Amino acid sequence: MASLTSAKRLVVKIGSALLVDKKTGELRSDWLHGLAQDVAWLRSNGTQVVLVSSGSIALGRGVLGLPKTDLALEQSQAAAAVGQIRLARAYEEALAPHNITTAQVLMTLEDTRDRRRYLNSRATFAQLLALDAVPIVNENDTVATDEIRYGDNDRLAAQIAATIEADQLVLLSDVDGFYSANPSEDPTAVRYDVIDQITPEIEAMAGDAGSGLSKGGMKTKIMAAKTATAAGCAMAICEGSANRPLKSLEDGAPSTWFTATLDPQTARKRWIAAMKPCGSITLDAGATTALGNGKSLLAAGVVSVSGDFQRGDPVSLNDPKGHQLGIGLSRYNAVETKIIKGHQSHKIEVLLGYPGRAALIHRDDMAL
Repeated sequence: MASLTSAKRLVVKIGSALLVDKKTGELRSDWLHGLAQDVAWLRSNGTQVVLVSSGSIALGRGVLGLPKTDLALEQSQAAAAVGQIRLARAYEEALAPHNITTAQVLMTLEDTRDRRRYLNSRATFAQLLALDAVPIVNENDTVATDEIRYGDNDRLAAQIAATIEADQLVLLSDVDGFYSANPSEDPTAVRYDVIDQITPEIEAMAGDAGSGLSKGGMKTKIMAAKTATAAGCAMAICEGSANRPLKSLEDGAPSTWFTATLDPQTARKRWIAAMKPCGSITLDAGATTALGNGKSLLAAGVVSVSGDFQRGDPVSLNDPKGHQLGIGLSRYNAVETKIIKGHQSHKIEVLLGYPGRAALIHRDDMAL
């Protein structure tokens, strides 16, 4: 079993039913304060924490007097607009006594499907975590339509975990793990403590997307596990109603862990290395040496640029003799790169007419 305190970065998904009382529509403040204690405890052990929280629609519908039945899209969006404010405030008030700064991040499927938006999201998360804040993430239901929705926060949480290179993901749910069948229907159902490989048999046990004990069913949790483990992130499913749910998990509460065979950085490097370059950048000797020492690529070290690539596209990195060193995701498009090549980073704003990023390709976005 993985230990939460060993995680460098941990993503925790909170289900709506844990956060909002189904009968009253009110926030479960005592439970949230217990979760805040867990976040403070983990951070004291050096773990960076990101929370992916449901609950905005559930909170907002009560305020607006909307029915508890299924809502039309525009009603859900209105409820989310009202609920998001209350949800963010609730987390801020729960974590403030622990001297923890919170940040609200609203996302849609497009933000991680589009490579440029993906890089923007990744950079924002990295900066928030570097500034010691706890990002509170939710799907942006106020603007998302069916075509650009994740549709469930299990998969959103897994994608966030992959984006920020988290090494653990915990889904706090209404079920205490993955079972061979729905335990509420089949008394012979067996819970798995550890799943090392998501086989077709495991997927078949998850059933259809609309079945299971929680919204989206166990099928979406298996989809989340596939995304997370492929990115080098171990994932746990556990029942989250305990007052200190993460501490309970650490202390041995029933759960299922999906193991990852790679670490997050190795998995990401393999993903980048498998991309087809859209262009190429030739480096001078100094930049070639710097990359070999684990440094980012700066514009000053670029000799020539070829191809028609956009921001976020993969490009081939070549040494002065034309030998490929690796592949990286460019933070500038081809036209911008040609303008700033050979120049110091502090001159980028003058050359382009707007502020830019110091690194042309960050070391985390290259596979050598």
